[in-house]
Amino acid sequence: MPAPRPNRRAVLAGGTALGLLALTPGAGAAITADPFTLGIASGDPAPDGFVLWTRLAPSPLADDGLGGMPARPVEVEWEIAEDEGFARTARRGVATAVPELAHSVHVEVAGLRPGREYFYRFRCGGHLSRTGRTRTAPAPGALRSALTLCVASCAQWEHGYFTAYRRIAEDDPHLVLHLGDYLYEHGHLGYPVGSGVARPVEGGETFELADYRRRHAQYKTDRDLQTAHATAPWLVVWDDHELDNNWADDHHEVFGATEEFRRRRRAAFQAYYENMPLRRSSVPAGVDLQLYRRIRWGALADLHLLDTRQYRSDQACGGLIGPCGQESDPTRSITGDEQESWLLEGFRESRARWDLIGQQVMMAQNDSAKGPLKITSMDTWDGYTASRDRITRGWMNAGVRNPVVLTGDIHEHYANDLKLDYDDPDSPAVGAELVTTSVTSGGDAAGGEFEGDPDNPHFRFRSGMRGYLRTRITPEELRADFRVLPYVSRPYAPAETQASFVVSDRVPGLR
Repeated sequence: MPAPRPNRRAVLAGGTALGLLALTPGAGAAITADPFTLGIASGDPAPDGFVLWTRLAPSPLADDGLGGMPARPVEVEWEIAEDEGFARTARRGVATAVPELAHSVHVEVAGLRPGREYFYRFRCGGHLSRTGRTRTAPAPGALRSALTLCVASCAQWEHGYFTAYRRIAEDDPHLVLHLGDYLYEHGHLGYPVGSGVARPVEGGETFELADYRRRHAQYKTDRDLQTAHATAPWLVVWDDHELDNNWADDHHEVFGATEEFRRRRRAAFQAYYENMPLRRSSVPAGVDLQLYRRIRWGALADLHLLDTRQYRSDQACGGLIGPCGQESDPTRSITGDEQESWLLEGFRESRARWDLIGQQVMMAQNDSAKGPLKITSMDTWDGYTASRDRITRGWMNAGVRNPVVLTGDIHEHYANDLKLDYDDPDSPAVGAELVTTSVTSGGDAAGGEFEGDPDNPHFRFRSGMRGYLRTRITPEELRADFRVLPYVSRPYAPAETQASFVVSDRVPGLR
């Protein structure tokens, strides 16, 4: 019997079901204040399960970064049901939250049925979390069901309210993809914005583990972000600000490769894992964290999630604008050799109708100069043109049926045709790129009609407004709606669709 449709109002309101977990005596004892101030989340769905996450923090902004928790392990009970009243329990268990991981909980659930909605919750010390809704991926080979995927990036706390996350929840997505800059490392007033500080961030710039833990905690206290996490499973990858602006492997933007930066990287990576719904495969190992991975949504879509920060060559031209000749060096890579080989092998093995490449920085050429002079950013794929060519030819040679790149970072919406030769206006499209604008970064912005860009004729649309991307994917087409908010400097902004594009099955490019 299929699970009933959820009461979405209860999820959006943060309500909990009435039934109670059967508690182990003493579980979570001595936790007197609500430990679920940071919300709950799920992620990385498979056909038989997913990851459940929470982090205990009765005092989320405690100076030591440990959220007011005691320096001892604490038991947390979890429960999954087929209905939001928890009358039909599917799985339950007890996880141990340890201080070494900031009392975070990562439960990898298996043994569930494919293509179904489930509800989940946690309990600790007599406190019950809100109820979350999640889902398993469709069974391998399943094609007919549609996928609603919302895409977000770049949420700067001081630049605005996270209303876009609530609007995402209201769109009732099956999946949410976050492409990075989930948080920002700057301290108060460290990233000026024209529309003014909407709300102050706590503390200075993040350097130590306690700093990153506190910053994650402050972001996680946002009710709109909590609601989006509780509404659907998330897929997360980082960009630069989860650590520091424009970092490249072990290179700081200004000071290069130093032992101090490696320590900072280690701290940022640990805090990232502690605060995201990630599997054990992403537990940090020293200064490394395995983040690139592949999620399969039946036969409809393969989602290849990339990490374009941890393995990249340092930016060409001293990190300034280009081109300067270095950006075309074939030995330089934005993915690193191992991740590139993994991605190309994924293309060759894919039998999906749609191959979605979730990654951070603009893949299409972006010439910011007017006229014959070309100016490009060395932090994007324009700074790694040989890498871009190998990946593009890789999906072409593998016969990928419908390649679509999903991108964040740039704080603007773009709809781009992808090409092999961007300097030839007649070069055919070989794929599509959909770039989501920022949730808040850049503050309030207006956007008028896009009238084309003669220096970038492959740009089909561009908008500087805040918002997110909503896609609806069926076997026949992918529809992309560019959602925008008129303001973020105050809460409760409405969202509307500023433009829509379609990619049709077996027809590269946008219409």
